[in-house]
Amino acid sequence: MGPRARAVCSLFILLQVLAAPAANSDFYLAGDYLLGGLFSLHANMKGIVHLNFLQVPQCKKYEIKVLGYNLLQAMRFAVEEINNRSSLLPGVLLGYEMVDVCYVSNNVQPVLYFLAREDYSLPIQEDYSHYVPRVVAVIGPDNSESTTTVAHFLSLFLLPQITYSAISDDLRDKQRFPALLRTVSGADHQIEAMVQLLLHFRWNWVIVLVSSDDYGRYNSQLLSERLAPRDICIAFQETLPTLQPSQEVTPWERQRLEAIVGKIQQSSARIVVLFSPDLVLYNFFREVLRQNFTGAVWIASESWAIDPVLHNLTGLHDTGTFLGITTQSVPIPGFSEFRMRPAQAGPPAPNRTNLGATCNQECDRCQDTTASFNAILTLSGERVVYSVYAAVYAVAHALHSVLSCTQTCSKEVVYPWQLLQEIWKVNFTLLGHEIFFDKQGDLLMSLEVIQWQWDLSQNPFLSIASYHPALRQLKTVRNVSWHTANNTIPVSMCSKDCQPGQKKKPVGIHPCCFECLDCLPGTFLNQTADEFDCQPCPSCAWSHRNDTSCFKRRLAFLEWHEASTIFVAMLSALGFFSTLTIVVVFWRHLHTPVVRSAGGPMCFLMLAPLLLAYAMVPMYVGQPTFFTCLCRQTFFTLCFTICISCITVRSFQIVCIFKMARRLPGAYSYWVRYHGPYVFVASFTVLKVVIVVSNVLTMSANPTARADPDDPKIIILSCNYRKALLFNTSLDLLLSVAGFSFAYMGKELPTNYNEAKFITFCMTFYFTSSVSLCTFMSVYEGVLVSILDLLVTVLNLLGISLGYFGPKCYMILFYPERNTQGYFSSMIQGYTMRKD
Repeated sequence: MGPRARAVCSLFILLQVLAAPAANSDFYLAGDYLLGGLFSLHANMKGIVHLNFLQVPQCKKYEIKVLGYNLLQAMRFAVEEINNRSSLLPGVLLGYEMVDVCYVSNNVQPVLYFLAREDYSLPIQEDYSHYVPRVVAVIGPDNSESTTTVAHFLSLFLLPQITYSAISDDLRDKQRFPALLRTVSGADHQIEAMVQLLLHFRWNWVIVLVSSDDYGRYNSQLLSERLAPRDICIAFQETLPTLQPSQEVTPWERQRLEAIVGKIQQSSARIVVLFSPDLVLYNFFREVLRQNFTGAVWIASESWAIDPVLHNLTGLHDTGTFLGITTQSVPIPGFSEFRMRPAQAGPPAPNRTNLGATCNQECDRCQDTTASFNAILTLSGERVVYSVYAAVYAVAHALHSVLSCTQTCSKEVVYPWQLLQEIWKVNFTLLGHEIFFDKQGDLLMSLEVIQWQWDLSQNPFLSIASYHPALRQLKTVRNVSWHTANNTIPVSMCSKDCQPGQKKKPVGIHPCCFECLDCLPGTFLNQTADEFDCQPCPSCAWSHRNDTSCFKRRLAFLEWHEASTIFVAMLSALGFFSTLTIVVVFWRHLHTPVVRSAGGPMCFLMLAPLLLAYAMVPMYVGQPTFFTCLCRQTFFTLCFTICISCITVRSFQIVCIFKMARRLPGAYSYWVRYHGPYVFVASFTVLKVVIVVSNVLTMSANPTARADPDDPKIIILSCNYRKALLFNTSLDLLLSVAGFSFAYMGKELPTNYNEAKFITFCMTFYFTSSVSLCTFMSVYEGVLVSILDLLVTVLNLLGISLGYFGPKCYMILFYPERNTQGYFSSMIQGYTMRKD
């Protein structure tokens, strides 16, 4: 016999072995339609499949899983309950055949057996539309890795498969697994409930421990992706060695466990999330107890959240608080009594011969072991049990539709694809819960957050919160009995929260680790925008140290109620009325020698701008606006230019009369004939207008806001014409220097015409005050600048009106005898005689 022939024979023998009858009716019940069941009654975590010997692995050699046998009993209970209910499948007997898959080791052989026909053959065909396998549907298995393996086979035949606890979101892919459905919420919701639990208790510094299988890797990756945008950091992540209680721990595994527990003790994180099957954790928690580590919060994934064996580990309650994510508890009437009922011998399977093999359909110690945990199983309620119960009822309701059941059912051939279509359509209520599958094939059952308790009179897995997948929201978080002093909520944060007004400075690579720094004055912390940087206040606002918002600065500008403003206003009023008096006096004595010697009609060209300038002094007081700043930048400087150009030309004209007329009579005649004084004033006025317009076009006249250098809580509003002032004043300064020079040249003129000392005073004061003001404005910013600007302006106006015109009015009013033609003629004759 060749190698190929031996392999074919071996496969035939394998199918015959799998077809051996079960001595224990826990695994088999004859019926018109059989359901296949895959459960982990034993667990071989290391996945030894004995492929080298072409043998079915003997699961009974491994550790018993109490919950696995409990779930097998739930399927038996559901099938027997349906058979006893004539309304669902009247006249039809539902049967089952179940196999122990020992977690991951025994997946392929049961699938081959379920797909085979009654004659134990699995034919190779082009079309399986009318193929009838041994079972009409498969319930299970429990974990994602085994479910994926089984689904790849069953999906080829569209044989319905309903898993009760495999949560991997990869199983939602209906293109890969078109025949797979679930009566449990997926990992997406399991992880979301866990993340919201962390957020509720403000834990942002956690440790993640995972098993070295697909379950641990997939769920830890999903958790990391969900934690990143929620500002929760993983202090570190470690992979637990895969070992079992029944196996001797190797030195390497012992060293590895010691290192992991030691690292947890040294970490500041006190929240430990574990994604691992239950059997991997027994030796880990024994090491935790050996090192006497306490004070942690252990968060269990659904794989071990309600494991009674681990819960029964001596001394475990001293290690901290245990919280877990699991399915909703739904009491199933009568199941607790059924679980401990001895199995009754059923009718023999037709067309089956006993070859003496077990085929993983035996568990000699399952019932006794379950009995020892019956109390804790009864108190904990039915959680995953309900998922198995609902899966069986979903198949039964689908059969009800396929068989067109009314008073009785037509016992016709049921093809897998027919049943699958009806399972997708089921929608019924079971023990108060609506059963239907969404488009991903999931039954969205609510989840619960449970806390482990060790009071033998209470539920060992007390529900403290519920999570609703449809809302994606954790609700009704009740009080938790913390394993801490005074029952305070444990704190697990890399860095404590900063005080209001403090920014976070990252320390290390984790965003949860930081130090707190005060926000400086003038900045504030907007936590909704950026917790790691203080935002500067707007220019019109300010803040103190550690402020979370800015307050509006107090605006400072010249106001009428201030003493300095009142004083300057009084000076300007004095100047205005005195200038108005001068205008009246000069108008009434227009043709007198004193008025003509002062300039005659040109005096009114000087007095009119002076009056206008006095009248516009209020533009300096009050909150600056565009209009007031424009007036300061234009009208005031034009008024000064006209006045100073008139004084300058008047000084030049007096010198020309007495000193240059005789030497340059032609030039003097030309000056007089073409109204040289007015041309001079007009030329400089036009030049000043050009300068002013250029400044307005290049420099904005809008008021500016500057912080007070002495008090940043105050903002100074002022006109932004510092640079413009330098250009506008330059021409006036030039004229003042010229006027001063001409006045000095005419210091020896007749007394009635000698105005040198008055012009010198006016020009000297104007030059000095303007240069000083520009210098002061360049080095200081404050309200004092505005008041000094106004004061210098008013004093310059007074210097012209009183310094130049005051003596003339004094002579007109108090010495009228000197205001005659004869008196002026005698003074000129005396000056001429002295010169000769």
